[in-house]
Amino acid sequence: MNFIHVMAGALEDTWGRILIARRSVRSHQGGMWEFPGGKLEPGETPRQGLERELAEELGIRILESRPLIRVHHDYGDRRVLLDVHRVTAYAGTPVGQEGQPLDWRHPLDMDPVDFPAADRPIITALRLPSLYLITGEDPLAPPAFLSRLARALDAGVGLVQLRAHGLVDADYARLAEASLALCESRGARLLLNRHPSGVRGLAAHGLHLASHYLLALRQRPRDWALVGASCHGLEELARAAALGLDYALLSPVMPTASHPGAPCLGWEGFAALVELAQLPVYALGGLGRGDLARAINHGGQGVAAIRGLWPE
Repeated sequence: MNFIHVMAGALEDTWGRILIARRSVRSHQGGMWEFPGGKLEPGETPRQGLERELAEELGIRILESRPLIRVHHDYGDRRVLLDVHRVTAYAGTPVGQEGQPLDWRHPLDMDPVDFPAADRPIITALRLPSLYLITGEDPLAPPAFLSRLARALDAGVGLVQLRAHGLVDADYARLAEASLALCESRGARLLLNRHPSGVRGLAAHGLHLASHYLLALRQRPRDWALVGASCHGLEELARAAALGLDYALLSPVMPTASHPGAPCLGWEGFAALVELAQLPVYALGGLGRGDLARAINHGGQGVAAIRGLWPE
Protein backbone atom coordinates (compact mmCIF):
# COMPACT_ATOMS: atom_id res chain seq x y z
CA MET A 1 0.00 0.00 0.00
CA ASN A 2 1.48 3.36 -1.05
CA PHE A 3 1.47 6.20 1.43
CA ILE A 4 -0.33 9.52 0.98
CA HIS A 5 2.12 12.42 1.32
CA VAL A 6 0.37 15.21 3.22
CA MET A 7 1.82 18.68 3.72
CA ALA A 8 0.67 20.43 6.90
CA GLY A 9 1.45 23.76 8.47
CA ALA A 10 1.67 24.69 12.14
CA LEU A 11 0.97 28.44 12.02
CA GLU A 12 2.25 30.25 15.09
CA ASP A 13 1.08 33.61 16.40
CA THR A 14 2.94 36.10 18.59
CA TRP A 15 1.60 34.44 21.77
CA GLY A 16 2.90 30.99 20.83
CA ARG A 17 -0.53 29.66 19.88
CA ILE A 18 -0.95 27.33 16.92
CA LEU A 19 -3.79 27.40 14.38
CA ILE A 20 -5.88 24.23 14.13
CA ALA A 21 -8.85 23.35 11.92
CA ARG A 22 -11.76 20.94 12.38
CA ARG A 23 -12.12 18.20 9.77
CA SER A 24 -15.42 17.81 7.96
CA VAL A 25 -17.61 15.09 9.47
CA ARG A 26 -17.76 13.50 6.00
CA SER A 27 -13.97 13.10 5.70
CA HIS A 28 -11.56 10.46 7.04
CA GLN A 29 -11.17 11.06 10.81
CA GLY A 30 -14.09 13.47 10.46
CA GLY A 31 -14.92 15.88 13.26
CA MET A 32 -11.42 15.84 14.75
CA TRP A 33 -9.03 18.77 14.94
CA GLU A 34 -5.96 18.84 12.68
CA PHE A 35 -3.15 21.03 11.42
CA PRO A 36 -4.18 22.66 8.11
CA GLY A 37 -2.85 21.13 4.91
CA GLY A 38 -3.50 18.49 2.30
CA LYS A 39 -2.07 16.06 -0.26
CA LEU A 40 1.13 16.85 -2.12
CA GLU A 41 0.37 16.90 -5.85
CA PRO A 42 2.55 15.09 -8.43
CA GLY A 43 5.52 17.22 -9.50
CA GLU A 44 5.31 19.59 -6.52
CA THR A 45 8.14 20.19 -4.09
CA PRO A 46 7.13 20.06 -0.41
CA ARG A 47 7.44 23.84 -0.19
CA GLN A 48 5.22 24.34 -3.24
CA GLY A 49 2.65 21.92 -1.89
CA LEU A 50 2.56 23.60 1.50
CA GLU A 51 2.19 27.06 -0.05
CA ARG A 52 -0.64 25.91 -2.32
CA GLU A 53 -2.53 24.07 0.42
CA LEU A 54 -2.40 26.94 2.92
CA ALA A 55 -3.41 29.42 0.24
CA GLU A 56 -6.39 27.23 -0.73
CA GLU A 57 -7.46 26.37 2.83
CA LEU A 58 -6.66 29.57 4.71
CA GLY A 59 -6.12 32.31 2.13
CA ILE A 60 -2.59 33.14 3.35
CA ARG A 61 0.88 33.37 1.81
CA ILE A 62 3.85 31.82 3.64
CA LEU A 63 6.77 34.15 4.34
CA GLU A 64 8.90 32.06 6.73
CA SER A 65 8.75 28.38 7.67
CA ARG A 66 10.97 25.49 8.71
CA PRO A 67 10.60 21.71 9.00
CA LEU A 68 9.05 20.49 12.25
CA ILE A 69 8.51 16.71 12.00
CA ARG A 70 7.66 13.96 9.50
CA VAL A 71 5.29 11.26 10.79
CA HIS A 72 4.52 7.95 9.07
CA HIS A 73 1.27 6.37 10.24
CA ASP A 74 -0.76 3.36 9.16
CA TYR A 75 -4.50 3.70 9.79
CA GLY A 76 -5.22 0.23 8.40
CA ASP A 77 -7.19 1.46 5.40
CA ARG A 78 -4.51 3.98 4.39
CA ARG A 79 -0.93 4.97 5.14
CA VAL A 80 0.03 8.61 5.47
CA LEU A 81 3.21 10.64 5.68
CA LEU A 82 2.54 13.89 7.49
CA ASP A 83 5.24 16.36 6.46
CA VAL A 84 4.78 19.20 8.93
CA HIS A 85 6.39 22.64 8.78
CA ARG A 86 6.29 25.35 11.40
CA VAL A 87 5.09 28.61 9.83
CA THR A 88 6.37 31.60 11.77
CA ALA A 89 5.54 34.42 9.32
CA TYR A 90 2.81 34.77 6.72
CA ALA A 91 0.81 37.41 4.85
CA GLY A 92 -2.95 37.62 5.18
CA THR A 93 -5.48 36.65 7.83
CA PRO A 94 -6.29 32.93 8.12
CA VAL A 95 -9.92 32.21 7.25
CA GLY A 96 -11.45 28.78 6.65
CA GLN A 97 -11.91 29.00 2.89
CA GLU A 98 -14.11 25.88 2.89
CA GLY A 99 -16.12 26.95 5.93
CA GLN A 100 -14.08 24.80 8.31
CA PRO A 101 -13.96 26.02 11.95
CA LEU A 102 -10.57 27.37 13.07
CA ASP A 103 -9.10 27.88 16.53
CA TRP A 104 -5.86 29.18 18.02
CA ARG A 105 -4.57 26.94 20.80
CA HIS A 106 -1.33 26.74 22.79
CA PRO A 107 0.36 23.32 22.36
CA LEU A 108 0.12 22.64 26.09
CA ASP A 109 -3.66 23.15 25.85
CA MET A 110 -4.11 20.67 22.99
CA ASP A 111 -5.72 17.38 24.05
CA PRO A 112 -4.27 14.61 21.84
CA VAL A 113 -7.55 12.66 21.94
CA ASP A 114 -9.15 15.47 19.90
CA PHE A 115 -6.70 14.83 17.03
CA PRO A 116 -6.10 11.90 14.65
CA ALA A 117 -3.47 9.47 15.96
CA ALA A 118 -0.96 10.56 13.31
CA ASP A 119 -1.11 14.15 14.64
CA ARG A 120 -0.15 13.30 18.21
CA PRO A 121 3.67 13.32 17.72
CA ILE A 122 3.19 16.75 16.12
CA ILE A 123 1.68 18.08 19.33
CA THR A 124 4.65 16.71 21.28
CA ALA A 125 7.10 18.32 18.84
CA LEU A 126 5.33 21.67 19.25
CA ARG A 127 5.67 21.40 23.02
CA LEU A 128 9.41 20.70 22.97
CA PRO A 129 12.13 23.37 22.63
CA SER A 130 15.00 23.13 20.15
CA LEU A 131 17.93 23.39 22.62
CA TYR A 132 18.39 20.53 25.11
CA LEU A 133 21.17 20.76 27.69
CA ILE A 134 22.73 17.74 29.36
CA THR A 135 24.47 19.12 32.43
CA GLY A 136 28.23 18.87 32.62
CA GLU A 137 30.92 19.53 35.18
CA ASP A 138 30.77 20.71 38.81
CA PRO A 139 27.88 18.65 40.32
CA LEU A 140 30.08 18.21 43.43
CA ALA A 141 30.24 22.02 43.77
CA PRO A 142 26.58 23.11 43.71
CA PRO A 143 27.14 26.90 43.66
CA ALA A 144 29.41 26.70 40.59
CA PHE A 145 27.10 24.17 38.96
CA LEU A 146 23.99 26.30 39.45
CA SER A 147 25.78 29.41 38.22
CA ARG A 148 26.66 27.64 34.96
CA LEU A 149 23.13 26.28 34.66
CA ALA A 150 21.69 29.78 35.08
CA ARG A 151 23.90 31.09 32.26
CA ALA A 152 22.82 28.25 29.97
CA LEU A 153 19.16 28.96 30.67
CA ASP A 154 19.65 32.68 30.07
CA ALA A 155 21.20 31.79 26.69
CA GLY A 156 18.00 30.07 25.54
CA VAL A 157 18.14 26.45 26.72
CA GLY A 158 14.57 25.22 27.25
CA LEU A 159 15.07 21.62 28.40
CA VAL A 160 17.66 20.40 30.93
CA GLN A 161 18.70 16.85 31.75
CA LEU A 162 20.29 16.62 35.19
CA ARG A 163 23.12 14.15 34.61
CA ALA A 164 25.19 13.66 37.77
CA HIS A 165 25.89 9.94 38.10
CA GLY A 166 28.68 10.49 40.63
CA LEU A 167 26.31 11.82 43.29
CA VAL A 168 24.66 9.64 45.91
CA ASP A 169 20.86 9.75 45.94
CA ALA A 170 20.58 12.32 48.75
CA ASP A 171 23.00 14.77 47.09
CA TYR A 172 21.31 14.24 43.72
CA ALA A 173 17.93 15.04 45.29
CA ARG A 174 19.23 18.30 46.75
CA LEU A 175 20.80 19.34 43.45
CA ALA A 176 17.60 18.43 41.61
CA GLU A 177 15.53 20.63 43.93
CA ALA A 178 17.78 23.63 43.37
CA SER A 179 17.97 22.99 39.61
CA LEU A 180 14.19 22.74 39.35
CA ALA A 181 13.71 26.12 41.01
CA LEU A 182 16.23 27.65 38.62
CA CYS A 183 14.61 26.10 35.55
CA GLU A 184 11.12 27.16 36.54
CA SER A 185 12.29 30.73 37.15
CA ARG A 186 13.38 30.82 33.48
CA GLY A 187 10.42 28.96 32.00
CA ALA A 188 12.48 25.83 31.25
CA ARG A 189 11.81 22.19 32.13
CA LEU A 190 13.99 19.78 34.13
CA LEU A 191 14.45 16.06 33.43
CA LEU A 192 16.03 13.65 35.88
CA ASN A 193 18.57 11.12 34.60
CA ARG A 194 18.49 8.31 37.12
CA HIS A 195 16.98 4.86 37.47
CA PRO A 196 13.23 5.43 37.97
CA SER A 197 13.32 3.79 41.39
CA GLY A 198 16.03 6.23 42.54
CA VAL A 199 14.03 9.39 41.83
CA ARG A 200 10.59 8.31 42.99
CA GLY A 201 9.02 11.20 44.87
CA LEU A 202 11.37 13.88 43.51
CA ALA A 203 9.85 16.91 41.84
CA ALA A 204 10.73 17.47 38.18
CA HIS A 205 9.07 17.87 34.80
CA GLY A 206 10.18 14.52 33.44
CA LEU A 207 12.54 11.57 33.30
CA HIS A 208 15.32 10.63 30.90
CA LEU A 209 16.25 6.97 30.42
CA ALA A 210 19.61 5.52 29.44
CA SER A 211 19.42 3.12 26.49
CA HIS A 212 19.89 0.00 28.65
CA TYR A 213 16.96 1.04 30.84
CA LEU A 214 14.87 1.68 27.73
CA LEU A 215 15.36 -1.81 26.31
CA ALA A 216 14.52 -3.42 29.68
CA LEU A 217 11.20 -1.58 30.07
CA ARG A 218 7.83 -3.19 29.43
CA GLN A 219 5.78 -0.02 29.81
CA ARG A 220 6.26 3.72 30.00
CA PRO A 221 7.29 4.85 33.51
CA ARG A 222 4.30 6.20 35.35
CA ASP A 223 3.94 9.54 37.10
CA TRP A 224 6.10 11.47 34.61
CA ALA A 225 4.55 13.94 32.19
CA LEU A 226 7.62 13.93 29.93
CA VAL A 227 9.77 10.85 29.28
CA GLY A 228 12.60 10.40 26.79
CA ALA A 229 15.50 8.06 26.17
CA SER A 230 18.99 7.80 24.72
CA CYS A 231 19.10 5.88 21.43
CA HIS A 232 21.88 4.79 19.10
CA GLY A 233 20.00 2.96 16.36
CA LEU A 234 16.68 1.89 14.91
CA GLU A 235 15.88 -0.80 17.50
CA GLU A 236 16.02 1.69 20.34
CA LEU A 237 14.08 4.36 18.42
CA ALA A 238 11.35 1.81 17.68
CA ARG A 239 11.27 0.75 21.33
CA ALA A 240 10.92 4.36 22.50
CA ALA A 241 7.99 4.91 20.13
CA ALA A 242 6.32 1.62 21.09
CA LEU A 243 6.44 2.60 24.77
CA GLY A 244 4.86 5.97 24.00
CA LEU A 245 7.87 8.05 24.99
CA ASP A 246 7.88 11.73 24.10
CA TYR A 247 11.30 12.13 22.49
CA ALA A 248 14.64 10.44 21.82
CA LEU A 249 18.26 11.56 21.78
CA LEU A 250 20.08 9.98 18.82
CA SER A 251 23.88 9.77 18.95
CA PRO A 252 26.65 10.10 18.05
CA VAL A 253 26.03 12.30 15.03
CA MET A 254 29.60 13.65 14.89
CA PRO A 255 32.90 12.67 16.57
CA THR A 256 33.07 13.61 20.24
CA ALA A 257 35.95 14.59 22.49
CA SER A 258 35.10 11.77 24.91
CA HIS A 259 35.03 9.10 22.16
CA PRO A 260 37.16 10.50 19.32
CA GLY A 261 37.56 7.22 17.41
CA ALA A 262 34.04 5.88 17.76
CA PRO A 263 31.89 5.41 14.63
CA CYS A 264 29.38 8.22 14.13
CA LEU A 265 26.16 8.51 12.16
CA GLY A 266 26.92 11.67 10.21
CA TRP A 267 24.08 13.91 9.13
CA GLU A 268 22.83 11.61 6.38
CA GLY A 269 22.77 8.63 8.75
CA PHE A 270 20.96 10.72 11.34
CA ALA A 271 18.36 11.82 8.79
CA ALA A 272 17.77 8.26 7.59
CA LEU A 273 17.03 7.03 11.13
CA VAL A 274 14.87 10.04 12.02
CA GLU A 275 12.76 9.38 8.91
CA LEU A 276 11.84 5.98 10.41
CA ALA A 277 11.24 7.28 13.94
CA GLN A 278 7.74 7.95 15.23
CA LEU A 279 8.63 10.62 17.77
CA PRO A 280 10.67 13.84 17.96
CA VAL A 281 14.44 13.19 17.86
CA TYR A 282 17.28 15.42 19.05
CA ALA A 283 20.72 15.22 17.44
CA LEU A 284 23.48 14.54 19.97
CA GLY A 285 27.23 14.06 19.75
CA GLY A 286 29.89 16.64 18.92
CA LEU A 287 27.30 19.37 18.35
CA GLY A 288 26.49 22.83 19.62
CA ARG A 289 24.21 25.79 19.09
CA GLY A 290 25.71 26.42 15.65
CA ASP A 291 24.42 23.04 14.43
CA LEU A 292 20.77 23.80 15.22
CA ALA A 293 19.65 24.73 11.71
CA ARG A 294 21.40 21.69 10.22
CA ALA A 295 19.74 19.38 12.75
CA ILE A 296 16.28 20.78 11.97
CA ASN A 297 16.85 20.56 8.22
CA HIS A 298 17.81 16.88 8.64
CA GLY A 299 14.55 16.09 10.44
CA GLY A 300 15.60 16.67 14.04
CA GLN A 301 13.69 18.40 16.81
CA GLY A 302 16.87 20.28 17.65
CA VAL A 303 20.28 19.83 19.26
CA ALA A 304 21.21 18.20 22.56
CA ALA A 305 24.66 18.73 23.98
CA ILE A 306 26.85 18.79 27.06
CA ARG A 307 30.00 20.71 26.09
CA GLY A 308 28.27 22.56 23.26
CA LEU A 309 25.70 24.17 25.61
CA TRP A 310 27.34 24.01 29.07
CA PRO A 311 29.03 27.39 29.67
CA GLU A 312 32.73 27.62 30.48
